[in-house]
Amino acid sequence: MKYEVLESNNYYHIFNQGNNGENIFCEDINYSYFLVLTKKYIHPIASILSYCLLKNHFHFLIQIKDIDDQKLISKSFSNFFNAYSKSINKKYNRTGSLFRDRFKRIKVENEEYLKKLIIYINLNPIYHQFVTELNQYKHSSYLALLSEKSTLLKREEVLLLFGDLENFEYHLAHKKLEFDEKLKELILE
Repeated sequence: MKYEVLESNNYYHIFNQGNNGENIFCEDINYSYFLVLTKKYIHPIASILSYCLLKNHFHFLIQIKDIDDQKLISKSFSNFFNAYSKSINKKYNRTGSLFRDRFKRIKVENEEYLKKLIIYINLNPIYHQFVTELNQYKHSSYLALLSEKSTLLKREEVLLLFGDLENFEYHLAHKKLEFDEKLKELILE
């Protein structure tokens, strides 16, 4: 299978899951270490707009920085996933591939899709029923997007896409409400 090349200045939805549906995060320290590696390997070559780390999969919305060296971009992602996989295999005495396959990537072609992805990624803990309220989940970009604390996320860019923080929260709440209604319909059937 041929994978799309990650090109400078373009936005991408990056995602993957555990091999055979296995968990890729077993305890809180794993989530933290994944983000440490993200800062080390991905931040130099890409800006992160949103992310969500769930037990058996993850999502990132990134923008590749203005980098001429395509091999550097590819190598950074390879080093990132290899470093994390090796650490998990060593810590939990496991062997073999941690991830299902090479990471998936979808190029974001327009602003409307970009906004939908930001909402989708941040609502993922609710879609997968880990929590009922976003502020209960600590392994996503949601809390950092609302905070005024320093972050590596492109918080201002994300919020400007929606106009401001209040409008961003409105869009999230609206989509969550739609999901809650669909879930109720399924339960009542």
